Amino acid sequence: MLIRERRDLVVKRTLDVILSALALLVLSPVLLVVSILVWLGMGRPILFRQERLGYRGVPFIALKFRTMTDERNAQGQLLPDGQRITRLGAFLRRSSLDELP
Repeated sequence: MLIRERRDLVVKRTLDVILSALALLVLSPVLLVVSILVWLGMGRPILFRQERLGYRGVPFIALKFRTMTDERNAQGQLLPDGQRITRLGAFLRRSSLDELP
């Protein structure tokens, strides 16, 4: 039984890698266009890191496209989210394109 479970894991991992590579190949033009739009609209950095909880509560770092500016008030505090989100950022969020990376 142990050999069969090992074989199943190898098959699953192989399929995961192949399907991920195909998805990356198909989505790379979209990633490129969104990256250029974010760069032109908001400058750098294009991506930001967000910590999330994963399987069994283990934290991991998710990369996302930026959707907000870093604008601050006179006291140096970030403005509310509603004032910092850009039109492009709102579109990226509605279409979930900000989650692609």
